[in-house]
Amino acid sequence: MKNFILKSISFVFHPLIMPLLGLLFYFSKTPRFIPEPVMKAKIFSIVILTIILPILLFFLLKTINKVDSIYLKSTKERLIPLFINCIIILLILIRVLTPSEIIELYYFFLGILCSTLTCLILAIFKIKASIHMIAASGFLMFAIAIGIHYHININGSIALMMIILGAIATSRLHLKAHTNQELILGVFTGVTPQLFLCSYWL
Repeated sequence: MKNFILKSISFVFHPLIMPLLGLLFYFSKTPRFIPEPVMKAKIFSIVILTIILPILLFFLLKTINKVDSIYLKSTKERLIPLFINCIIILLILIRVLTPSEIIELYYFFLGILCSTLTCLILAIFKIKASIHMIAASGFLMFAIAIGIHYHININGSIALMMIILGAIATSRLHLKAHTNQELILGVFTGVTPQLFLCSYWL
C-alpha cells in the first residue's frame, strides 16, 4: 500500500504537469485582467505542447527502444527527451508566451528552459538530477515570486506546495529512484533560474 501511494505521488506530480500548474496558478492569482478567450487559448496550447506532445513522443521513443520508462531512470535515456523538451519550451516562448503579452509567464517558461538545458548538460556528463524536484521547486519559486510581486497572501498555497515537495522527495528516495544528492541538485537546478530571472519582472 505504501509503495502504491508513493508511486502515485510520483505519477500525479510528474514534471510534465508542472508548467501547466504554473500557468493555472498565475491565472488564478493575478489581479491583472486577462480576457477569458486568451486564458483558454494559452491553457489549451500548453496542454498540447507540454503534456500531450511529450507523451506521444515518449511512446515513439519507447517503440524504437530509446527509453524504457516515463521516469527516464538513466542519464542516457534522458538525452533525447530533454533535447526535445528544450525545443518545445523554445517554441512556447516564441509562439505562445511572448514577453509583450504576459511577461511573468514568459520568464517562468524561460526559467524552465534554463533548468531543462542544465539538466541536459548534466546528463551529457552522466550526472543525474531529479527532474521531479527540478519541476516542483521551480514552480514553488515562481509561486513565491508571484505572491511578492502582487502583494497577495499565498501562505496556504506555499505551505501546500512545501508538503507536496516533501512528499515527492520522500517518494523518490523510497522508490530508490534518486539519492539525496540528486534531489538537492534537482532543487538547486529548479530554483536558481527562476530566482535569477525574477529580477527581470519583479
